[in-house]
Amino acid sequence: SIKIHQNMDENILTTCLHSRHTALGAQMSPFAGYDMPIQYRGIVEEHNAVRTACGVFDVSHMGEVIVSGPDATDFVNYIFTNDVSQAADGQCLYGMMLSERGGVVDDLLVYRFSAERYLLVINASNIAKDEAWIEERSADINPASAEGMFFRVDLEMVSEVVAELAIQGPKAEDTIENVLGIKCSDLGFYTFKEIEIDGHKALISRTGYTGEDGFELYAEEEIIQQAWDKLVGSGKCEPCGLGCRDTLRFEVGLPLYGDELADDITPIEAGLGMFVKLDKPHMMGRDALLAQKAAGAPRKLVGLELADRAIPRHGYEVLNDADEVVGHVTTGYHAISVDKSVAMALVDARYAAQGTTLKVRIRRKTFPCTVVAKRFYKKSYKK
Repeated sequence: SIKIHQNMDENILTTCLHSRHTALGAQMSPFAGYDMPIQYRGIVEEHNAVRTACGVFDVSHMGEVIVSGPDATDFVNYIFTNDVSQAADGQCLYGMMLSERGGVVDDLLVYRFSAERYLLVINASNIAKDEAWIEERSADINPASAEGMFFRVDLEMVSEVVAELAIQGPKAEDTIENVLGIKCSDLGFYTFKEIEIDGHKALISRTGYTGEDGFELYAEEEIIQQAWDKLVGSGKCEPCGLGCRDTLRFEVGLPLYGDELADDITPIEAGLGMFVKLDKPHMMGRDALLAQKAAGAPRKLVGLELADRAIPRHGYEVLNDADEVVGHVTTGYHAISVDKSVAMALVDARYAAQGTTLKVRIRRKTFPCTVVAKRFYKKSYKK
């Protein structure tokens, strides 16, 4: 199970790979309550390894919840924006959990084992909040029940016993099959299967957070430790920290909770409407989103490209030509793969059209920028 150690007079959680990170000389830093590796050789080197070959990430800080029971499909559809009733067994779906106001409680992956069993993978920073919220929602009356019954579901909070690796990059499939001996070439994009490793149950999915082909492996800690050792020891898989995980996801326009998504940002504003099935009759936040869609979202998430090499950071103000604040940067970098200073920003919808000229205030200076598509680098998923 996950251990706790003292760090600067604070209780910091660690994953089962912590000693391996420090042995490799990783730069460690608190993230979502965990002491996590930010980089090993360097963010640029690790970023490029994932874009061109293969990298492995410790993502054991992520949370996992198993939902099972006769009403599992009804319940997951009630709390989740995508439609699991239309998914096949062995399929993964991306979506969000919403408040009644339509704000995002969290974004997550849902794995469908069957109509009566699902795995929810939630963000590390939201584990306690999400678990409490899911428990509260399970005590709601099932709106699909003619008898006015509560949801007949069992919830298993398994974050502390499940560890996870993300193996990402164009050579990920070959590396997993040859180094770990796990057949994964049969998996389609956003599908998964249950496997056995040394007599222990595990799960592997063709999913990721980098814009490259890749896989995520869930298992008990001992199995994840062994897999990490084999992958890193093979020389075919670069150990990667959370620094390049962020630069990789940012370049392909993938959102991060707390930046592009939050309890005061709706999926419509974030441009994630394709993952929200408003034709479902019963879903938390559905009425609020229908109203916002009808009225038009007041803000939109956009891409910004600067002519200068200055780097916009989270929270920096976005201004119009009259120097009025019309939004703020959610994430910004000098993007490694495209060699440009770019950002994602939440701006007033009146300024969201591509080609609109705006300015970003970086410290005491302003820098001109142009609204562009928020995907700065083309994804390379295997469909």
